[in-house]
Amino acid sequence: MIAEMKRREFITLVGGAVAGWPLVARAQQSAMPVIGYLGAGASGPLRQQIATFHAGLKEAGYVEGQNVAVEYRFAEGRYDRLPALAADLVRRQVAVLFASSNDGVSAAKQATAAIPIVFATGGDPVAAGFVASLNRPGGNVTGVYFFTQGLQEKRLGLLHEMIPTATTIAVLINSNYSPAQNQLRDAQEAATRLGLQLVVLRANTQSDFAGAFADLARQRAGALLVSASPFFNSRREQLVVLAARHGVPAIYEWREFAEAGGLMSYGTVLSEAYRQAGIYCGRVLKGEKPADLPVVQSTRFEFVINLSTAKALGIEVPPTLSARADEVIE
Repeated sequence: MIAEMKRREFITLVGGAVAGWPLVARAQQSAMPVIGYLGAGASGPLRQQIATFHAGLKEAGYVEGQNVAVEYRFAEGRYDRLPALAADLVRRQVAVLFASSNDGVSAAKQATAAIPIVFATGGDPVAAGFVASLNRPGGNVTGVYFFTQGLQEKRLGLLHEMIPTATTIAVLINSNYSPAQNQLRDAQEAATRLGLQLVVLRANTQSDFAGAFADLARQRAGALLVSASPFFNSRREQLVVLAARHGVPAIYEWREFAEAGGLMSYGTVLSEAYRQAGIYCGRVLKGEKPADLPVVQSTRFEFVINLSTAKALGIEVPPTLSARADEVIE
């Protein structure tokens, strides 16, 4: 009888320990801080940026799965989904919320005033009301400003140099992207200064691309300026293929477009911006406050020409452009 009682006590003890294992594991997992990653585009085309974000985290001492967890949410270019995705991450009580694009930051700010927010955006964060100033952000928001606005004139000028015979140039705009109106204004003002006729094309979903390029052909535009947009970036391969199919020379915002076969790109180094954002997320996890972290401004720009695409289009690249390019892809 005593032996039977000891046996039962042993089973109860072991059973209680086994039952407690998942609780211990959950406690350990819950002790690991969680970053909420809110992306405006799609995850696939942004693999390089996500990798450099993690490289920045590692520089700050954090490695996903070891001492930090990351919850990912991607709007796939549907900016109307961002508020719900941001609210979901806030409900999960993430330690810091990373947001890309102006629309993503707006959604994050609407979702929380308590959780620290780190951004990587091309729109002016002061003008958008995200921070009080670049040096003293204030509140719960800081991040990296990598300049996509204000570059329409530069891109249009480079395109005009490459194709001086093109007097009608199309500009592709994503109307759902909040800086789109400013982009269009900048492009129109630049076109007027250069004496060019501007054709405005709009594409807010993937299904709009075919119609936009058909309109480009009808308008007989000699070149194309693809405006900055997380949605366009997430569909860059499709845009490059359509430009090649229609035989239209185009300039884009990021080097990844030129690497995918686009004719030219001009913009800041996007991967560097995401690396710095990863570093800032790590610093916030260590206890620093967004209000005390100045907004980092990208200062490195790169101009890339795809020579193979130029040859396929029958374009002779002016030596002055080749000399100014940071990279010429053979």
